[in-house]
Order: sequence, then structure tokens, then C-alpha cells
Amino acid sequence: MPPPPPSSPATRRRVLISGASISGPALAYWLDRYGFEVTVVEKAAAVRGGGYAIDIRGTARDVVDRMGLLPRLREAHVDSQRITFLDAAGETVGSLRPEQLTGGEAGLDLEVRRGDLADALYTPLRDRVEFLFDDSIATLDDDGDAVHIVFDSGTRRTFDLVVGADGLHSNTRRLVLGPEEPFHRYLGHVFAGFTLPNEFGLAHEAVLWSEPGRGAVLYAHEPSAPVHGFLTFIRETPPFDAFRDPRAQRDLVAAHFPEQVWHVPRLVEAMGEADDLFFDIVSQIHLPAWSHGRVVLAGDAAHATSFLSGQGSSVALVGAYVLAGELAGHTDHAEAFAAYEHRMRPFAERNQALATSGGTMVTPTTREQLDARNALLRDPRAAAQAMATAGAEQGRAVHSSLALPDYPATA
Repeated sequence: MPPPPPSSPATRRRVLISGASISGPALAYWLDRYGFEVTVVEKAAAVRGGGYAIDIRGTARDVVDRMGLLPRLREAHVDSQRITFLDAAGETVGSLRPEQLTGGEAGLDLEVRRGDLADALYTPLRDRVEFLFDDSIATLDDDGDAVHIVFDSGTRRTFDLVVGADGLHSNTRRLVLGPEEPFHRYLGHVFAGFTLPNEFGLAHEAVLWSEPGRGAVLYAHEPSAPVHGFLTFIRETPPFDAFRDPRAQRDLVAAHFPEQVWHVPRLVEAMGEADDLFFDIVSQIHLPAWSHGRVVLAGDAAHATSFLSGQGSSVALVGAYVLAGELAGHTDHAEAFAAYEHRMRPFAERNQALATSGGTMVTPTTREQLDARNALLRDPRAAAQAMATAGAEQGRAVHSSLALPDYPATA
């Protein structure tokens, strides 16, 4: 697919994208195809590898197909086979195939490590798009005609447009709209994620131990690769005081898992030793508008769905496609931003709603919910039927609820 001709409204418009995870490189790919001059700034020293697996479903699968990435992502597919649920004593209650729980479609959806997706997006861009690693936006001045940027490195640059694709705790959003708190919707969960050696004989599967309001998870890809450990619990208020103190994070999580059953002690021990601990709260971003002046937000910075939805990366891929297409089709950035939000907001909100509907299978918060879940799982036929007619069916409809437009330059 060639770039648009020189008469395109996109010609020579300079765009700075903050963030090189998923949304940022996906947007850079499409803007580059449309003839924009693209710079991506990323606070990390390089594109981050590894990471837990994420799912690409529904409309997002159509996006990566149009990007020509399907063959590479099929090769990277980790193909999880089952999720096994344990009771408080660590005994098996029952198992489900992942798509029964998520609403995915076996044989169609892709499950890839986050780092593999990030690398697949970055590789075709590295010689075409300017990447500024180990840097970030320090100040942003939108004078109405351009956006003047000072980076943490001290470099000063001017751009026509700026896109904040820098995640849930977006620095760009803070600079333009102010502190995160008014837009942050806490969903009541705290979690710690980390890796540890695969001492458990697990492959292509997840195992989940539950007590009311708490869960411990082992999630394995290849048998020779490290497994991902997760410890999650319900907390009425977010532990903001722990965010800047790794020791406080470890102590807080460990205090919620005193049990000496299953591999819970090993997970707590591994968390204490991990050099890749990721501690955060489960939350969403809800904004009254996704743009301000010449600055627009994308991905989690605009509409974080939370990992309970399982759709963060998929919605980010779709949003990048739509934002780039609207910018390519409008000479007026304000019209493009409005068209992007008009098309994407309903899709994002439907996916956000997945995080707060039917979550008791994975995260039962009361003894009654946990007992009901376990009773259902002990009858495989009843569990399969219940999942087919409840949340999974709803999920499939939401995942594909936006039909991709064929923008003029991609026709």
C-alpha cells in the first residue's frame, strides 16, 4: 500500500507520539503510511521485550491483518490451552478453555507476548520513523498554531500535533489536562506481577487459587520459559502511599497472602526477590474529551479498559487505525480528533464495561460468589453451557462491535 500522493492533507504534518508500547507504534505505522513526519518518544531505553501474553480479538485482528502482521503474530501465538481453578486447599475444582471465559474464538484470536507484539510493530518502523528512546516530554506549549516541546534531555522541538499514547498514568495527559485523579476510576483491585522459574511443570496454561477477594495465579507459556506470577486482592481504597516504595508494595501484598497452601508461599517469596515486579491497581480512565487543542490521547491514556476486560491492547490497535485514518482524511485537526472520538468512544466504552460485568468467575469477592463458582466448575457440562450463554457470548459481540472503515488512502 503506497503512501498518499503529495496533494494529501497529511503532507509534511509533523506528529510527536509519546509512548512506544502498543498504541504508539501502531499509530506511527499508519501515519507513516499516510505521509506524516512521525517522531516517537519513549522513556524506556528500548522497546520492551518479554511480558505476559495479551489477546488480539475481533476488530483488532482485522487491524493487524491490514498491517500485514498476521503471519508473524501467528508464529508468536502462545496458544494457552486451559485455565484451572483451585479451591482454598489448593485442590482442583475444574478447568475451562480460555476462550470459554474471555469470549475469544479458538483458531481465530491471537495470544502473543506483549513484547512480541511491540517488536512486530516496531521492526517495520525503525528505519522509517524517528524514535527517541530514554527520553520524555518535560514541558508542552500549545500556542494554537503548533506545539512546542522541551524534552527531559533538554532538546527543544516543534510539532504540528502531539499524541499521548503513554498509558494509564499518561504524562502527556497530565501536562494537558492536569492530575489523573478526576479521570481515574478505581475498580477495587490491587495486583503484583512478576516472573519466576518454571518449577511447576506448567505449559500453555494458567492455574488460579482463590479465596474471597484474593487470587494467586501461575501463568505459563513454554515449559522452558519463566512463568508469570500474579497476586491480586480487593482493597477499598487505592494504596497510593505504596506507589513510590517497592518495599511497602511487597509488604502490603505479602500481608494479604499468609496461607501455607499450594504455591502461595513460593509466589510470595518470588515476589520479594523479583527484579521485574509490576505493582499497580486495576482501574480505568474516563475522560470528558480525548483531545485538547493540538494534543490528542490514544490507547490507555484516553480510555484504559483495565486488564479485567482483556481488551486493552485490542482497543488500542483499533484506536490507532481510526485516529490515523481520520487525520489523513481531514485537513483540520480538530475535525479529525472529533471524528476519531465519535467513532471510537462507543467501542471503547463497551469494552470498558466488560471489566465490570461477569467478573465473579475470576475474581469472586464474597464466599457466596466463590462457592457458586466452584459448584458450577465441578460440573463441566453446566459450566460450558453457562459460559456459552453468558459473559463469553457478550464478549464476542463487543470485541467485533466496530466495523473498520476503509479510509480513502487505504482503499
